Amino acid sequence: MKKFLFFALAVLLAAGCSSDRSAVLKVYNWSDYIDETVIGDFEEWYEQQTGESVEVIYQTFDINETMLSKIEKGHEDYDVVCPSDYIIERMLSQDLLLPIDRDFGDTPNYIDDNLSPYIRGCFSNMRGGGKNANDYAVAYMWGTTGILYNAKYVTDEEASTWDIVRNPKFEGRIFIKDSARDVYSQIILYLKYKELLEGTVTKDELMVYRSDSEIAEVEEFMSDVKPLVAGWEADFGKEQMIQERGYVNLTWAGDAVWAIKEAQELGVDLRYALPKEGYTVWFDGWVIPKYAQNVKAAKYWINFMSRPDIVIRNSEETGYIPSSAAPEVMAAFEDESLEPIDVSYFFGPEATAVRLDPILYPSTQDIERSCMEHDWGENTAKLITMWGSVKGSNMSSMTVLILAVTLAAFIILIVARMRKKSRRSHSVYGKRR
Repeated sequence: MKKFLFFALAVLLAAGCSSDRSAVLKVYNWSDYIDETVIGDFEEWYEQQTGESVEVIYQTFDINETMLSKIEKGHEDYDVVCPSDYIIERMLSQDLLLPIDRDFGDTPNYIDDNLSPYIRGCFSNMRGGGKNANDYAVAYMWGTTGILYNAKYVTDEEASTWDIVRNPKFEGRIFIKDSARDVYSQIILYLKYKELLEGTVTKDELMVYRSDSEIAEVEEFMSDVKPLVAGWEADFGKEQMIQERGYVNLTWAGDAVWAIKEAQELGVDLRYALPKEGYTVWFDGWVIPKYAQNVKAAKYWINFMSRPDIVIRNSEETGYIPSSAAPEVMAAFEDESLEPIDVSYFFGPEATAVRLDPILYPSTQDIERSCMEHDWGENTAKLITMWGSVKGSNMSSMTVLILAVTLAAFIILIVARMRKKSRRSHSVYGKRR
């Protein structure tokens, strides 16, 4: 009888803990990549539009591959996630995405009404096993990769080329993103600049064809760079630049915008350059994984994230550049103190002279030097090996000495604490078994 009661109780508890997935939306996004107040607003808006209630379960990740591994294994039923461009390509090739239905009934289609034609064109050029990425992904934020520099120590001319990262003048003051893809792409553009000018190779070709000789060329170049590097960073580089511990930072536009703004308050003149040899643009976008359980709410989430006022709020909170070309978005970022630039490629023919920050929106002339990175696919292991070799021996003899002394002091401290704890244990509890 007791066993029966226990079993019945377990069944009741299980039933009580189960939830209707049509009333739950599981969102998986990058850390610090949204104005979290919009989550509650979405729940209210969704009920207004559909007459159905939904609760958003919002989780974050810090590495694309972490998110992807969960989707690949099918262990997580996330309804909507926000991978980067090359991961979108990989997910398309592996048939891990569902197409995004644009039928919202009486609700406006903010996705197609506002998406920049430039962004749409870039997504059309994604390599996804013959699929058009625009059918499976909607761009969220985008940006460029360039050089953040301190104008007190670095001239505009010095910052106009990727060769700045191996300029011995800035030894110990250079910070580089710990991102093999981003570094490789910029350096190969620099190394092949002559061929690019001669027209014997294109930027797009360099982004998809990675021979062993080209990988070796980049590794050789970076072997000259690494003795000069103060740090390979994922996030702390901008802080180092603000505090003038660094003079040069190979970084992303979003980090540059934040750093420049913070530095101004301290009287530090930071600037951002897009080198003459060319540079890459990157994108993050919303997708619906094939294991999603609430596809309807997922597509409404993506539509809501494309609504102009929500776009502006998310961009202002995160500092990153939205993919929306809505007139409200352009107006929100206009600044009368800036010189007008041509951004018609992004906002349309009426935007030939708009006062926008060129770090956020490169001019039409500058964007012509850009290109897209792509997934390395089966060559990923080669890239990782090269990057490991580049970073593997970056310590000077002085750095090694400092680390050795620090480690020795740490070990002495730990041993001292263990002895103190041992003496205390014996005096209070007697000999331990």
